[in-house]
Amino acid sequence: MQLRQLAGAALVDGIAQALAGGAPLAPVCDPRLQPALHLDQPVAEPDAALVVPTSGTTSAPKAVVLSAAAIRFAAQATHARLGGPGDWVCALPTQHVAGLMTIARAVVAGTHLGFARSDLADLPEATSRSYLSLVSAQLHQAMNDPQLLARLGGYQAILIGGSAINPDLLARARASGLRVVTTYGASETCGGCVYDGLPLDGVGVELADERILLRGPMVFSGYRLQPELTAQVLHGDVVTTADRGRFVGGRLEVLGRLDDVVISGGEKVDLAWAQQICDATFGGPSAGGPVLLAVADPRWGQRVVAVATSALTLAEVRERVGEVLGRAAVPKELRQVASMAYTSLGKIDRAALVRAWQEGVHGDVG
Repeated sequence: MQLRQLAGAALVDGIAQALAGGAPLAPVCDPRLQPALHLDQPVAEPDAALVVPTSGTTSAPKAVVLSAAAIRFAAQATHARLGGPGDWVCALPTQHVAGLMTIARAVVAGTHLGFARSDLADLPEATSRSYLSLVSAQLHQAMNDPQLLARLGGYQAILIGGSAINPDLLARARASGLRVVTTYGASETCGGCVYDGLPLDGVGVELADERILLRGPMVFSGYRLQPELTAQVLHGDVVTTADRGRFVGGRLEVLGRLDDVVISGGEKVDLAWAQQICDATFGGPSAGGPVLLAVADPRWGQRVVAVATSALTLAEVRERVGEVLGRAAVPKELRQVASMAYTSLGKIDRAALVRAWQEGVHGDVG
């Protein structure tokens, strides 16, 4: 069937039709992601309902094909974990799976769906059972607005995905009475399928060494017109992710991406762990703290550097975290940026920051 492209409120009826066996659809998206959709070619996968572009921040843009059965399973499993169907508010970009699944859950359950701006300024009051999906950057901003916090407190659950949430932010939010549920998943699994470290009913989580494998009816049908890439990632109903994890007390703890582990001067550096140390020390990127990057270096292979939006100096960073991080992981250079690069889902866009570094865009401050 031919692929349709819709945006905004039109996605509600479009997703309902696709789940009922109608033509599959794709969201209107960033022009950089548009070629991955291949709108001029029919969709061959059986039961295809959504074709979702990925951000492409660490690789070339691609698009995942999600079946109606996978979407329905994911929506129903979410409601089963949260305590039952409820109304949903979409405050995330609908070009990505997190925003689309917010719509799909309401469509599958036959409940009310509302839309809100990304800054939540127009967030509606919760009904008797309302759900909301956010990224951590939105939650961080909301913590400084007492009126918004009061409104958020009426929501039965606030799903936080997109990237790892700062533990201090999570603790503050829960202490403020917010029912925050952390989620982990991917476009290839209809979004989040592990809630607060525990897989949804019917979802399996395995580790191959540290690599996270996700199994279940929510997995995607394949990458759009990329069978070779699909074969690398999808094996039956198992998705091989690019993420590292471990089990702590029976719960999955996501450690970061496999490509966060780099070799600098012959030593392994876990950038995700080093970033956690910096975030705990300096308050994270939202507080102007440093973001660590690995850039190519002719002598060391890869060299750890940092960018920050605050007036931090390299000497200050090295003094406060150098002993914990060690020689290989401590940044060798720090540059100041006017603003941090984020994806539309609130993730730090490290690929963009590395490109800017290599192009000499940032002003050197250390």
